[in-house]
Amino acid sequence: MADETRTIMMAPAADPAPLGLGAFALTTFLLSAANAGWMGSASGDAWLGYAFAYGGLGQLLAGMWEFRNRNVFGATAFSTYGGFWIGLGLWVLLVAPTAGTKAGKDIAWILLAFAIFNTYMLFWSAMVNAAVFAVFLTLEATEVILFIGNFAGNSSIVKFGGYVGILTALCAWYTSAAGVGNGLSGRTILPVGQPFLRQAS
Repeated sequence: MADETRTIMMAPAADPAPLGLGAFALTTFLLSAANAGWMGSASGDAWLGYAFAYGGLGQLLAGMWEFRNRNVFGATAFSTYGGFWIGLGLWVLLVAPTAGTKAGKDIAWILLAFAIFNTYMLFWSAMVNAAVFAVFLTLEATEVILFIGNFAGNSSIVKFGGYVGILTALCAWYTSAAGVGNGLSGRTILPVGQPFLRQAS
């Protein structure tokens, strides 16, 4: 009896990128607002719970769905920054209370490591579109400024990094909104721009 070959058609998954970008934007905004000194009347830790529940879990789920969509860039970016937020939240809860004056240096090393990762992702983001490139460009600037400020123990540099981080969040929110709106309407409502580099066909 001849073997039967069956083709199984899987329904396409919805684009998870707007979720991942929205999760990244909100958590980045909360932490950056604290770094910028905007939360003088608040605890400054409003970002912490969302580092686990939204910036962390939301992005990690988006990254897994990007694997399902065979989008290696989205899967790598969202999963990594989901892990970043979860890891940062764990560091704040488990390490920071006993780190004392060395806490700033810990943060600096963490941000330096992620800036290295972000550097090559910034280059590859030029193959996606201009809006995604803007997210990674502003994020690169945020990470570099913040690791310099934390290594130097300079609160003014950290504060400036907070402002650049707010810009990063706004870029990510715009790109998320474009993904939702353009996907719903089937046409371009919010433009995201053309890629700067051509992908291999």
